[in-house]
This record gives sequence, C-alpha cells and structure tokens, in this order.
Amino acid sequence: MSAASTARRDTSLSLELMVNGRARSLRAEPRTHLADVLRDGLDLTGTHLGCEHGVCGACTVLLDGEPARACLTFSGACAGAEVTTIEGLDDDAIAAELRAAFNREHALQCGYCTPGMLIAARDLVLRLPEADERRIRAGLSGNLCRCTGYVGIVRAVRGVIAERRARGIGPTTGGHRGLGPVGARDGHGVAAIRSPVAHARPVSEPQVVQVVEDFEAAHRFEQIVTVAHPPETVFALFGNVEAVAACLPGAALTGQPAPDTVEGALEVRIGPIAARFRGRARLTRDAETLTGRILGAGSDAGGRSATQGEIRYRVEPGAAPGTARIVLAVGYTLKGPLAQFGRPGLVRDLAGRIGADFAANLGAHLSGAPAPAPAGLNPLRLLVKMLTASLRRRLAASGARRP
Repeated sequence: MSAASTARRDTSLSLELMVNGRARSLRAEPRTHLADVLRDGLDLTGTHLGCEHGVCGACTVLLDGEPARACLTFSGACAGAEVTTIEGLDDDAIAAELRAAFNREHALQCGYCTPGMLIAARDLVLRLPEADERRIRAGLSGNLCRCTGYVGIVRAVRGVIAERRARGIGPTTGGHRGLGPVGARDGHGVAAIRSPVAHARPVSEPQVVQVVEDFEAAHRFEQIVTVAHPPETVFALFGNVEAVAACLPGAALTGQPAPDTVEGALEVRIGPIAARFRGRARLTRDAETLTGRILGAGSDAGGRSATQGEIRYRVEPGAAPGTARIVLAVGYTLKGPLAQFGRPGLVRDLAGRIGADFAANLGAHLSGAPAPAPAGLNPLRLLVKMLTASLRRRLAASGARRP
C-alpha cells in the first residue's frame, strides 16, 4: 500500500450514528457525504443518488426527524444524529398508508424517486392541516420525478391526508417528528419548494409572505449576548430600527420604517445555498420590562425559499456593572432549498456567529467606534467545531463510565 493511500486512510474518523433505531459505529472521512456512508458503509441502498447536487431529492432521508439531502450532508456533521432511511419506515403507520396510496393511484413508474418522495410526502401528511393540492405540490416540489408522474403522486398524498383528517387525526406540531404508530411522538417540519410542479415565478419578483401572528415555529433556541453598556442604553438603541439594521450582518432596510413595522432584506448562507430574503416585520416593545418582539416573514427571489420567525428579546443587567445581557429567544420555520441544508445544529451555529458579530457591532455603535469587520461563516471551521464538540462529549461519557 502506498504512503499516499495510507495517509488517506488515516484521515478517517470514528462516526457514531443512530440509524433506523440502531446504534451504528463506522469509520468515514469527515467530508464523505451521508448518502455514501449509508449506501457503501451500511448497505442501505434504498437511499438513491440522482443529481448529487441537492436538486432532485432522490437521496432524501430524515436527519434528527427532518427531511434532509443526504448527497450534500457531510457525515462528519452528523455525529450522534438520528438518521432514518426508507428502510427504517417499514413499520411506520403513515409510510404504510402512503405506500398503499402510491400503489392505488399509480404514483410510481421507474421508482427511482419513490424513496425520497415517500419521505417528503410523510412530512406533509404530518404537518399540513388539510389536503390542499397547491401546498402539496409546493411541498413535494423539491423531489423530482424523472417519469413526470406528479399527478398520481399528488393524488396519493391528498388521499392520505384527507382520509386521516376524516378519521380525526390532525396535523402534529412542535418538537421532534416521531416514527411509528400515530400518537407515539409529535412533530413539525419543513419541505423543499422547488421544481416544475410548483407555479413558476419570475426570479426578479420576490414572493410576498404574510406575517402570521400565531405561527407555529418548527425550531426554537435561545441565545445570550453581552454588551459593555447599561441595559437602558441598549434597550433605547433597539428602538432605532436603522441603527439595529446597520449592526446586523447581512441586513438592510428596503423601505421607510414605521413605528411598528419595517420592510427589509437579510442575506443568509447555509452550506452551498445562499439566499437574500425580503419581507416585513412587526415590532413591539415594552419599556417597563425592557422586552420586545420582532415577528417577521420573507422569501428570496422567486419564492424558492421562505421563512417566518420571531425574536423575543429581554435586556437585563450583566454580571459586571455597566454591562447588559441581551437574552434572545428565537423561533423559526424554514422552507425551500435552504431547508434541505438547514439542520438545526448548523442553523444555531450560524445564528451564534451572526449574534457574536451583532454584539460586536452594537458595542462599537454605542461607543462611537467603527464597526469591526465580520469574520464571515467558514463551513470548514463549523465542521471542525462540530467534530471537536462530539469528541469532547464522547471523552466525557467515557470518563463517566470508568470506575
């Protein structure tokens, strides 16, 4: 064996996954795609490889309960994750109903797209309140059928949703999407929006997304940033929309802000996908409690990706005199191509980087100093960070097991 091949072999790392309910341990290169690990390492060939560019959806699996593109997901970023392939849905009640409906409605021809299509369809059955054909077509549009059998597929999904709602089984929301019999666990999620089955929209024409007051967030997390200025000063700045937008990386105002609404844009990059969301937000503030809420929605050009979210913030005294802690509670729902790469852990890492830059810019603005240059998002640094954190967890767990 050559020295070069030995070096390549030595770069592989131990990878521990929960695959279809079983703990699996194997060695893989950190940058090996999850689809290759599943097919070549675990012989789970039900995960099909089509375009290998994240476009066709044939490789769709559930990653921590959410649809994801296995052909573009680094295996190293999945350490400790739960992965469910089409083989893992053999005993799932919803998947069984969908398989029967696909047979009944002639919704499969060559069958190559079917595994990914079934996983995406299951997600829609879980979360759509009714059998709305438009929403079903939008939700399935990230999965391409090379035989163009969309009519039967849509009809099958509509039938399953309608039958379940008629039996009194409503959509599930919040938390982790559960597998197995109905009622085992609750879930909520997102699906891709892209392809010939969705109504085309000119690229230069952003979709208008309505801000929904009581929307159900698919993901939530909390973030805390510290600023070396008194809480009252920080809260007062939050009332200046132009100043806040100037401090937020990638943000820009696109209209004249009103007292309680604002129109703007935000550039976001997750993995290989970049989008510039345009939309509007409602603002509420309470000066007595130093709290506020930002509720917004937007889409990128052509409506390929869309998001709705809220940020609830609370400004309180920091640990040191004259400092402030900004406690952010973030909830969001992401749809479209970005959703395929938006694993919650990666989104939290991205939000953490944006939050750190925002805090630095905010502090600089309050001090009258120039804003520091943003460090930018380095995907390789994020991958190394995830692997390091996973290794620390394993070492800690190993130490705890020792007598």
